[in-house]
Amino acid sequence: MGFFSMFCCVKGSDRKKQGKKDPEWRIFSLKELQLATNNFNYDNKLGEGGFGSVYWGQSWDGSQIAVKRLKSWSNKADMEFSIEVEILARVRHKNLLTLRGYCAEGQERLIVYDYMNNLSLLSHLHGQHAAECHLDWSRRMNIAIGAAEGIVYLHNHATPHIIHRDIKASNVLLDSEFKAQVADFGFAKLIPDGATHVTTRVKGTLGYLAPEYAMLGKASESCDVYSFGILLLELASGRKPLEKLGSTMKRTITEWALPLARERKFDEIADKKMNGSYVVEELKRVVFVGLVCADNRPEKRPTILEVVAMLKGDKEKLAALENDELFKRDSVVDSSVEDSSEFVSVDKEVVERDI
Repeated sequence: MGFFSMFCCVKGSDRKKQGKKDPEWRIFSLKELQLATNNFNYDNKLGEGGFGSVYWGQSWDGSQIAVKRLKSWSNKADMEFSIEVEILARVRHKNLLTLRGYCAEGQERLIVYDYMNNLSLLSHLHGQHAAECHLDWSRRMNIAIGAAEGIVYLHNHATPHIIHRDIKASNVLLDSEFKAQVADFGFAKLIPDGATHVTTRVKGTLGYLAPEYAMLGKASESCDVYSFGILLLELASGRKPLEKLGSTMKRTITEWALPLARERKFDEIADKKMNGSYVVEELKRVVFVGLVCADNRPEKRPTILEVVAMLKGDKEKLAALENDELFKRDSVVDSSVEDSSEFVSVDKEVVERDI
């Protein structure tokens, strides 16, 4: 699909939903973006992933932008570029990253976004800002609910519905007020009306992949819920989705957290960087919701709408959740997630990428 015809299918009604004004996205020239980023200067680089590098820039009007630049042109990379631009042009929500425009000149492919002053959730949990402890409990709860509401829009309000397929900490960006915006739609899939899933090549990030997707390539909204569950556990604990126990052994965050949750040892789950300053009932809520989202059995996972309700404190749903068999002290249900690389041969360059 060409770059102009691609946007003819965007529904105007979709672009005015969910409380975000519809700013004008436009086509940028390569020269304009070279000037904005000081010719993609290394000092302006914000991150790097499978698609390419992301650079900070300043537009002619003084506004700050982020520019994602394709690393090397190929039909596959060009398709991912087209998908991301199309989907970003379709959606408008306060918790989804806003498209400013794109550039397609020769073999250069660039996407322009609003710049997020506080970078990604990953940078605050495990990266350059982790030691600064900017994420108090209130911010973590707001990030969890905000990101979930962005996914609600994708699953329930976009036309057609959208599966993200790469929900993870580096794809949750934070604005100047630490409000979450879900980003990076290069792996996203549009779901036809009435379809429960699409079968596709496995893409995503190890540690966040739902097992049925990793094994069978069946992508569904439930796979995003699974990934979001891992993200919730990461947000609550400050731990990575996968950790090495030796030269070959790995332990998932669910394998670590589930026994502690069954014993109600939430103080051992809480991120030590919070120094015990958190709301206990809310921490329990996030951990329980994260674990049930990351259940190996997709039929046991909640919908993302139910996730938002529970995170906001729906008493009836939370009472049922706490009494779930998964959290019984003598439960034999194994909801742990094995490394998906054991199940399926995947494109490592794509699956292990992380900005």
